[in-house]
Amino acid sequence: MSFASILRTIVEECGGGVGAALMGTDGIPIDQYTADISEAEPPETDVTTIGIEFGRILLDIRKASDGLDGGSLDETIIELTRFTLVFRPIDSEYFLLLVMAPDGNLGKARYLIRRHMLAIRQEL
Repeated sequence: MSFASILRTIVEECGGGVGAALMGTDGIPIDQYTADISEAEPPETDVTTIGIEFGRILLDIRKASDGLDGGSLDETIIELTRFTLVFRPIDSEYFLLLVMAPDGNLGKARYLIRRHMLAIRQEL
């Protein structure tokens, strides 16, 4: 299964998915998928731009966790007024970002990400 098909499955099946990206911690996108967005949605939904900007925050969270001996980062969820962002590290070099509508099904999204994590790791 390709990265694009995995990302599409997660976005389309989670309920409220806007887009998803597989990105390197250096900010370089590996692959992405964006759902068809209605005119009612805000135009600033470039998933890779979101990943680049918030990816820096993930690095800071990892550094803070290391400094506190808190263990590895498993998942980060950021709820904004217009979006919910779900970040899931794949390994030390890659992470998955899911962008959802604020009323999306977060529980199902988290389940789908966990369910497809092995396939993503095998593709890397």
